[in-house]
Amino acid sequence: MSSELDTVVEISSDADAERLGSAVGSLFDGEGHSRSGTTNALLVAHRGRLVCERYAAGVEPDETQRSWSMAKSVLHAVIGHLVADGLLELDAPAPVPAWRGDGDPRASITLEHLLRMVDGLDFVEPYVEGERCDTIEMLRDARHDDTAAYAEARPLIHPPGSYFNYSSGSSMIVSAIAKRAVGGGAAGMEAFMRQKIFDPIGMSSARPRFDGAGTFLGSSYLFATARDFLRFGTLYLRDGLWNRRAVLPAGWVGHARTPTPASNGQYGAHWWLDVGEPGAFCAKGFQGQYTLVSPSRDMVVVRLGVSTEAQREHVVGALSEILASFPEQSMEEHP
Repeated sequence: MSSELDTVVEISSDADAERLGSAVGSLFDGEGHSRSGTTNALLVAHRGRLVCERYAAGVEPDETQRSWSMAKSVLHAVIGHLVADGLLELDAPAPVPAWRGDGDPRASITLEHLLRMVDGLDFVEPYVEGERCDTIEMLRDARHDDTAAYAEARPLIHPPGSYFNYSSGSSMIVSAIAKRAVGGGAAGMEAFMRQKIFDPIGMSSARPRFDGAGTFLGSSYLFATARDFLRFGTLYLRDGLWNRRAVLPAGWVGHARTPTPASNGQYGAHWWLDVGEPGAFCAKGFQGQYTLVSPSRDMVVVRLGVSTEAQREHVVGALSEILASFPEQSMEEHP
């Protein structure tokens, strides 16, 4: 790992080692890890030092794992560069060709609305057996389809900005906007992501996936090692800096952490805020993927695995216990 994260696995003297050990153990307990499902990887970094790294049997540290919706937070980083470079505007009508027809009410949707999931489009995200799920339909055979076009075709059912609706469709529209701004199709987008984000922080294992139209599947599909997801979380912990060099535009992490009013404080901009600790924020993915960032404790926690909705309640509790095992810092100590 680069010098921003030391690989020495040691617990700070001011940490509650017993509380930490109990919380970590609870994520790997029992046959099939019954309380939390299966935890494939757990990494904890405190003050830039890796203090815990544990994997399920048969999982290697250099094995890439699926992000699911944590990819949305990586997409947020991409958009930050495009806004800073003047290629996109947050509060202007989103540049979606399909919405430019005369009288199309979707023309009032902005990029900011999409990032904050308040675009007002009719899109059903949850995976409930036997019920409509636009996410599954949209991503089905994505290698051959224009995934964003499916989401762009959804009708408007709420005034933009008025109603929070977590939607992978919104992310795919954002990703298509980014693709057009970058140029060069899938190859151009991947090169941009590597140049602007992955390479500067040593996230060398990152493998974004693209649909048949060359759009980054930024709603759901980025593969990387647990260590590289930890790097990405550390970039946001350090307010976009890596080894004191700006990798993200100034203020962009603050944009991610600013609550979206219609979400009742649950959501920022392609990052979750409802993580049980004031000031903390999180990239979350389906089945229990978490990159949890706590500025007040100078910590990043990554948990990757497979859990049901009921099991994720235990996972979230264990992650909160891991954070609580370390003291909060005074304002003078904050990086």
